[in-house]
Amino acid sequence: MTEALIQVSQLRKEFRHGLLRKRVEAVKNVSFEVQRGDIFGFLGPNGAGKTTTIKMLTGLISPSAGSAALFGKPVPSPEAMGHVGFLPENPYVYPYLSPREFVEMCGRLSGVSRRSIRGRTSQVLDLVGILYAADRPVKRLSKGMLQRTGLAAALVSDPQLLILDEPMSGLDPVGRKEVRDLILAERAAGRTIFFSTHILTDVETLCDRVTILRRGEVVVSGALGELLRDAAQRTELVVRSESDEFDHWCEAAGHKVERVRNQVTVEIEGKEKVQHVLRHALSANLEVLRLMPRHETLEDLFVREALESVRPAPGRTG
Repeated sequence: MTEALIQVSQLRKEFRHGLLRKRVEAVKNVSFEVQRGDIFGFLGPNGAGKTTTIKMLTGLISPSAGSAALFGKPVPSPEAMGHVGFLPENPYVYPYLSPREFVEMCGRLSGVSRRSIRGRTSQVLDLVGILYAADRPVKRLSKGMLQRTGLAAALVSDPQLLILDEPMSGLDPVGRKEVRDLILAERAAGRTIFFSTHILTDVETLCDRVTILRRGEVVVSGALGELLRDAAQRTELVVRSESDEFDHWCEAAGHKVERVRNQVTVEIEGKEKVQHVLRHALSANLEVLRLMPRHETLEDLFVREALESVRPAPGRTG
């Protein structure tokens, strides 16, 4: 039986801004669970409420309503946070310290013994690929190196749960791949990973489950494989046709058609319609160039649920 390490129920956060104390609801009745051993993706456009939710989970701010628990203990819980490694969106590393000194300090604050802290610090700095710069002043490091230092600090206490807010931020493609490999390795070692990111290809590659926020509310939540498998499937048929008769037939049948010179591309929604369109093309003696099923990607799902529904209609503003 699986165990929920993170439980969030009807979580809400309200801020008040400006002289008039205008009410802004940043998070609205958000609920989800993260199971032990999962890699969980927490997604949404800028301003969707991801970082606010993470701050409530880690006890940095208090919710206006609802509840959250880590390891079965209500947030905030110092005992539960002792099993959590946290990388904030913009980690602040004291500029007068070196990466080694900063990670050692974080380890000591997390309860790592003085006897083992030195070796553990070198181990995690090597793991994130920054051991070669371990003793440089932090003020001389690039943004990507600072991100790696923050990630090492999250790992130093050997946590059961990693909460990572934009862990790929500031990293080049090689660095992103290394962090992806690290996340997979940490899961293989028995850790649970909760991370937010804007890089959807990383989520589709790594995650077991996702939750997508839009304007502070959950719009999609579930196992990634089920969300994408259950989505409508499109099939792309490409034929060579000198006449536009086939184009008109497809459009009349409700299919999207695009012609480039004598090459016609037809998007067919639903598997049951493919044979009908294909038979019509063959009966017209058209040359079939390609027939390719296309399943919805996470990007398709994200754009539809988190972006398109909040865009103003053409001709409207605000």
